[in-house]
Amino acid sequence: MSYILASPCILHPNLRAEGITTSEDIVVFCRCIERCREAGIEIVTLPCPETLFFGEGRAPGCFKDRMDFPEFYELLDRLEENVRKLIEQRGEAPLFILGVNSSPTCGVTKTYYTNEKSNGAGVFLKRFADFPMIDVKEFAKYQVYFAAPLFSEAERSFNRRAADILEELHFHIHLPQELDDDEEARGDNREKAIYEGNLKALKAADIVVAVIDGADADSGTAWEMGYAMASNKRVIALRTDFRHFSKNECVNLMLEMESEVVHSLDELKDLLKFY
Repeated sequence: MSYILASPCILHPNLRAEGITTSEDIVVFCRCIERCREAGIEIVTLPCPETLFFGEGRAPGCFKDRMDFPEFYELLDRLEENVRKLIEQRGEAPLFILGVNSSPTCGVTKTYYTNEKSNGAGVFLKRFADFPMIDVKEFAKYQVYFAAPLFSEAERSFNRRAADILEELHFHIHLPQELDDDEEARGDNREKAIYEGNLKALKAADIVVAVIDGADADSGTAWEMGYAMASNKRVIALRTDFRHFSKNECVNLMLEMESEVVHSLDELKDLLKFY
């Protein structure tokens, strides 16, 4: 089974310093755990240097004030050796390391090395820079709404192919064409149910991937992109059509300005993969 190494406080928030864990943090941790469960990824927890050094119930503090001592560096040396032995025993590297930004030891891109938050990994995770790393808040954003025209066999086949690629990256995909949205279903006056089902998924989505091929974007797709943009969701526009609407526009200025535009499924995969 594929596995990741994760900061232990993701599974055990009580290991964090007192008073820093919010209800939002708990939601993020739970979503990360659920994403791994859905994808069949085993979570292997890293040791917590701060808990081992101070015990549980410690006060918050930066590395320079509370941990910049020879004894703590010796602990980090031992823990790094143990983790690398674990990786060797498993016979394969972890897919990635899941860290928690701001942590003096387990931050990924932000850390409290001093009393001012700074860029860079925490002092423990930076020892594993040879592995991909991702922060919990980024990894927790895995619900994708795939907005695209779905009215021909070619369109539906392309949509399914794109969804397969995203599912391989462990995203959870809502594909409207799989909501019984076809000519027969619409003939049974199910339009309201289809609309409400898609809207519910759109509201729940973290990311919207929208296909904007053609001389002009599909009207339903354009509506979904506008809703997502107004809701401050991340929007990725997939334009594989080589034609240009104008000198500076692939298809439509209003759809492109607030989205990240990619031009192939390979580009889409590169944009969203984290390992």
